[in-house]
Amino acid sequence: MLKRELPPVHPGEILREEYIVERNLTITEVASGLGISRTNLSAIVNGHSGISPELSVKLSEAFGNSTQFWINLQKNYDMWHAEKNVDRTSIRHFWNDRDLQSA
Repeated sequence: MLKRELPPVHPGEILREEYIVERNLTITEVASGLGISRTNLSAIVNGHSGISPELSVKLSEAFGNSTQFWINLQKNYDMWHAEKNVDRTSIRHFWNDRDLQSA
């Protein structure tokens, strides 16, 4: 995995800046159009919640891009944070050189 010092931008920030603000939309308007609560959308655009697969389908339909675009933004964000937060030194390895040679 690519080691980056700076975290990827939260997908909610991209949604807010590139799709909501850029189009002069409101959180209330977009939430209503997506069929979700304003509270849920607000949590996402403020980085407190992530984009679910279901929401990625809705965003894809609403903004004309792919579901994979939204899922990848979320996955990259989550994986970067997981890589930073997991202490690998405390994990027992269940593989050895013999296992790697037969793979």
